[in-house]
Amino acid sequence: MTQTPTAHSSAQEQARAHFTVPAKHPMVTVLGSGDALLRVIEKAFPAADIHVRGNEISAVGDAGEVALVQRLFDEMMLVLRTGQPMTEDAVERSIAMLRASENGEGDGQETPAEVLTQNILSSRGRTIRPKTLNQKRYVDAIDKHTIVFGIGPAGTGKTYLAMAKAVQALQSKQVNRIILTRPAVEAGERLGFLPGTLYEKIDPYLRPLYDALHDMLDPDSIPRLMAAGTIEVAPLAYMRGRTLNDAFIILDEAQNTSAEQMKMFLTRLGFDSKIVVTGDVTQVDLPTGTKSGLRQVQDILEGVADVHFSRLTSHDVVRHKLVGRIVDAYEKYDIENGTENGSHKGRGKAGHKGK
Repeated sequence: MTQTPTAHSSAQEQARAHFTVPAKHPMVTVLGSGDALLRVIEKAFPAADIHVRGNEISAVGDAGEVALVQRLFDEMMLVLRTGQPMTEDAVERSIAMLRASENGEGDGQETPAEVLTQNILSSRGRTIRPKTLNQKRYVDAIDKHTIVFGIGPAGTGKTYLAMAKAVQALQSKQVNRIILTRPAVEAGERLGFLPGTLYEKIDPYLRPLYDALHDMLDPDSIPRLMAAGTIEVAPLAYMRGRTLNDAFIILDEAQNTSAEQMKMFLTRLGFDSKIVVTGDVTQVDLPTGTKSGLRQVQDILEGVADVHFSRLTSHDVVRHKLVGRIVDAYEKYDIENGTENGSHKGRGKAGHKGK
């Protein structure tokens, strides 16, 4: 893509930018089906007039807005060169990253193209990659540190990205096995009333981990890997007394661990192993009076060498857009009403509240 020099008008502080999209990139990949991507861009930059003629794109308007439009198309071209398509979601996230950088809110040099083209795992015809800047930094932290805590609301990819890194590590023979664990804590329901054996009662709590595995591995290979002990999915209580060597270990739903359980789990770390702990401190289901191990561990281990805390926010939610708005609405409600999870701090509801 080539660009003409930006022309400024001192009277209105207007600017003009011109782009030529290379012939190897069909315009539908840049503008989207039915110009869907173009509409996203026009909505995000109301102070700039964007016109398309053939493979020529021009932008005229506020100098700052035009400069961001210019950077956006640069980033889109870099992504398209990798063969990865641009989506409406990817364009919106690219614009958010560029605006954050422009406003001085970003604290790194990563560009949207670097974030959107970082492949973690390719499986069954699809590629798993981070979709936001914080997700990229979370993935990078897993590469660099022995213990990583991924803390954030539902839908931010904490567990899914950790699972992808675990499968990647297993396939590249960095580890010999994957161990996935969760505390079996009721979220408003009673475990004892579920039908079946103890294993059948516990299985629903571990089902989300199985679901992620099925996305990343051939489903036919999972029973074989589990029978061989290469992949283990077990309740947190089963970790006690063990030393886990040559393993990639993920503790999911860690907000529902007690302080004692968290210490027990972290001290299972063996040689050549890596631990990722994920959880959402706003969704604690522990009984009243039980302190959440995930909340406490931040005060204890923050700043310890080779331990990293990655914090994700509603901006990193990659589910339906409404999920991010719901997370923000609940956070606003708690701030305005002095509550946590909708219950007054220090009181809570039996079986639902933990500190």
